[in-house]
Amino acid sequence: MASDAIVVGGGVAGLVAARRLALGGRRVVLLERSDHLGGQVVALPIAGVDLDAAAESYATRGGAVAALAAELGLGDDLVTPTPAPAWLHRADGTAVPLPATGVLGIPGHPLAPDVVRAIGRPAALRAWADRLLPRRRGADAASLDDLVRARMGAGVADGLVAPIVRGVHSKEPRDLTVDTASPRLRAELAARGSLAGAVRALRAQAPAGSQVGGIRGGMHRLVTALARDAERLGVDIRTGVDIGRVTADAVEADGERLVGTVVRAFAEPADDQRRLTLVTLVLEAPALDAAPRGTGLLVAAGAPGIRARALTHLTAKWAWVAEALPGRHAVRLSYDGDPADPVGQATRDAATLLGVRIDSVLDSAVRTWDRGVRTPDDDIVSVGEGAAGTGLASVVAQAERTAAEVLTAG
Repeated sequence: MASDAIVVGGGVAGLVAARRLALGGRRVVLLERSDHLGGQVVALPIAGVDLDAAAESYATRGGAVAALAAELGLGDDLVTPTPAPAWLHRADGTAVPLPATGVLGIPGHPLAPDVVRAIGRPAALRAWADRLLPRRRGADAASLDDLVRARMGAGVADGLVAPIVRGVHSKEPRDLTVDTASPRLRAELAARGSLAGAVRALRAQAPAGSQVGGIRGGMHRLVTALARDAERLGVDIRTGVDIGRVTADAVEADGERLVGTVVRAFAEPADDQRRLTLVTLVLEAPALDAAPRGTGLLVAAGAPGIRARALTHLTAKWAWVAEALPGRHAVRLSYDGDPADPVGQATRDAATLLGVRIDSVLDSAVRTWDRGVRTPDDDIVSVGEGAAGTGLASVVAQAERTAAEVLTAG
């Protein structure tokens, strides 16, 4: 069978690419191995409402996600989180609000009171000394961890950057390249001469408002809207497909050979793939009404008695979740690997992290994801996390650009 374009993979990237190609006049077939679309962006039924199984927000940088949502009729449902701080649960077991003006935990003002409170005055003074170091110190660092240690020392690297990177990227700073973490950070360091100066410049360039956004009712609504619009445009969406060999101009699917421009929207797992477990709890805990830890916490490595690496207080972060669960609280905890007793562990961790008594767990849900993909190294047009990097902002923008390039190529 001949087709103008075959998109292999029905996650967000594949749906975005398929829709954009169809808008450009192409005949498009979209193939998905599993029985559902969206990948990790799927609904999580719990306590009678649909929350998000994984991503519950998107980075607002670039505006790609918001623009797509508006095209799909979801513009009026874009929301921002409650303007309350996230907290840091430190290695000594105490908790403090995260410093306000930073990039991935790197402070723009190392001697600001909230930085001193978070990591202590000696570590803050070492970070302040960044301004006195030679401009080239750390400029060639490959990893974010190497750069931060060279410029600001171990206090910032271990006390601020590591827990934030683990929470945002699900990996250690030593495994995250500088350019992946913040594409403009290296250039700003060269221009400003200090890491703190680079962070201040990046913050100044960011548009006013929240750095993350969401969709009322859940990010999974984006997938539903994408699929509906793609079908309206004539995209032939097939799920549960047995996919065989994939090349740049043909795909074997369910014993049929489809010929056309192939867009790969799936990625091969990396050799160091990691298991991530997310535990969502709906609680009866009146003490949480005051949101004692803001919108949630990131956890420093070695925090006593805690296995979670992050906790999001969903009903404190998102007004729509609070409205959907009146008188109850939803929290989500993330873990590396597979906890032996995920609900029990999460309940204990939540009580410790939030500093409150949990009277009752009304409902719970556990989801596991394998994270870590290989970067494509062949001639097949590719979209998705392997080609774009982590996060919906990167994935959507790259899928839109790639589809436009395919259309231009003819």
